[in-house]
Amino acid sequence: MVELKNVSVTYSSGVDALNHVSLKINDGDFAFVVGSSGAGKSTMIKLLLKEIEATEGTVVVNGYNLSKLRRSKIPNLRRTIGIVFQDFRLIPSMTVYENIAFVLRVIDAPKSYIRKRVPYVISLVGLQAKANNYPNELSGGEKQRVAIARALVNDPKLIIADEPTGNIDPELSYEIVELLMGINACGTTILMVTHEHDLVRHFGGRIINIAKGEIVYDDIMEGEVLYEETIAPGVDEDMMEDADEA
Repeated sequence: MVELKNVSVTYSSGVDALNHVSLKINDGDFAFVVGSSGAGKSTMIKLLLKEIEATEGTVVVNGYNLSKLRRSKIPNLRRTIGIVFQDFRLIPSMTVYENIAFVLRVIDAPKSYIRKRVPYVISLVGLQAKANNYPNELSGGEKQRVAIARALVNDPKLIIADEPTGNIDPELSYEIVELLMGINACGTTILMVTHEHDLVRHFGGRIINIAKGEIVYDDIMEGEVLYEETIAPGVDEDMMEDADEA
């Protein structure tokens, strides 16, 4: 769960980035966060990752009260969150498999778990045939699928997708959102930050609009299509059972 209670952020320059924001994202939710540049979207993400502190109010993420969280516990918090960046941030000298496995290796996950989990998430994003390819051999859409798999591999409670369609072809943007919605249908909470209003109108759902540091809209909007997938594209029931056992 993510909860902001009367949260304000004022930077040292005097800019009020967030102004008395209250927001609750329940486990299993999918929400779009929209707003113009400078509205406060990036500040909210930094708050949730505890990269910055709230000037006022309370921030709770996945059971952690961030105002009381000791610095030594910040890595524990961040392991419960997967991040998908607009610019992919893949390691160019590593293959698709190695980029994803790296997340588990840095937390000393057992090798047996890595051998099972990494192929599973590669299959989840439909890149089985690209596991041994390097980032420069992938399209923009494929790179973003790798980034999503990397965010998912540690089985986080929450995935924050920060403009995940910003650097890919428009026609592929819908596929990326469908993939995230499929992952959400498996139980992972998704918070997707975007400026692409066409996507939001197409899919609908919960829309959180931030303007000048305040939430000006937070409601369910009917989309142009009804999303009927119950599991992520490319995943069958047997794979889901295998993942649960892992």
